[in-house]
Amino acid sequence: MKAAFIKEHGDLDKVQIGEVDVPQVGPNEVLIETKFGALNHLDLFVIRGWPGLTLSMPHVIGADGSGIIKEVGSEISTLSQGDHVTINPGLSCGKCNMCLSGQQVLCKQFSILGENKWGTFAQYVKIPEINVLKIPKDYPFDKAAAAPLTFLTAWRMLTTQGKIKHDDFVFIHGAGGGVSSAAIQIAKYLGAKVIATTSTVEKIEKAKELGADHVINYKEMKDYTKFVYTELTNKQGIDIVIDNVGQATFQTSIQLLRPGGRLITCGVTSGPFTKINVTNIFWKHLEIKGSTMANQGEFREVMQLVLAGKLHPVIDKIYTLEKVKESEQYLSEGNQFGKVLIEVS
Repeated sequence: MKAAFIKEHGDLDKVQIGEVDVPQVGPNEVLIETKFGALNHLDLFVIRGWPGLTLSMPHVIGADGSGIIKEVGSEISTLSQGDHVTINPGLSCGKCNMCLSGQQVLCKQFSILGENKWGTFAQYVKIPEINVLKIPKDYPFDKAAAAPLTFLTAWRMLTTQGKIKHDDFVFIHGAGGGVSSAAIQIAKYLGAKVIATTSTVEKIEKAKELGADHVINYKEMKDYTKFVYTELTNKQGIDIVIDNVGQATFQTSIQLLRPGGRLITCGVTSGPFTKINVTNIFWKHLEIKGSTMANQGEFREVMQLVLAGKLHPVIDKIYTLEKVKESEQYLSEGNQFGKVLIEVS
């Protein structure tokens, strides 16, 4: 089968397009003919590699995907050949105490498709039955691939970790990112007042179309904490900050929060190390929580809203499989608004 893969870590020039073997499914797995895959910053991290990441090469990249089931394992009971599906890219053992209690994100074997297992940038991908969700036959495959990772991540951040309430002030960095564009919609759906940042006039308008009540151009207003506090929240401060930027925004996120506010972080696209004023944390009784992916219940909760048309995956560009390197370069430049997709077949 044709796939996008690496044989060694390095820059984007290490990504190859070529033939690899079709995966063989186990009793509790299905084989999906991939229609679309979606890019995530995880792709870039895997391509570059990090200490402790040991992969069997070649390694197929890609976390999100949608397609049609072509083969089912002998123990499959909920899916059939021909089903249209999307997937939860979060993989776990399914047997440990964490998995059985709905905390599979804390499973010692937890990983993301395309990280330790072959991913979706291939004509076929295999995945456990529990990670597969049937979609209506008339639901577009491109939207089905664009939604899972970003929407499940944003859903857990806001609901389980952030404990969002009606009329909360929610601040979201980088409105053009996949998680951020999903978080804007989810926060508005749940009745919050949303303030977001982005970098261009065009992106500001798109963020407002998604439901953001106010959008700040962070390139024009570099220090906006006082403006947010006095002008936008009437000296209340922010209840929840959604931060997947990391190094460049973390201290600002802490400053924005009201006493008792919650900072939820899921990524470090600008880098993992930062200096923070610890005084703000204990003096304001702040909560700082990490969040990675979601459990199966959270995945299904948010995807039901997506499939019902109450939340809408935002697609920026679609590339062919042969142009994976160009698509990853585009993602790395941060010019997108929403998801970048790969049309596989």
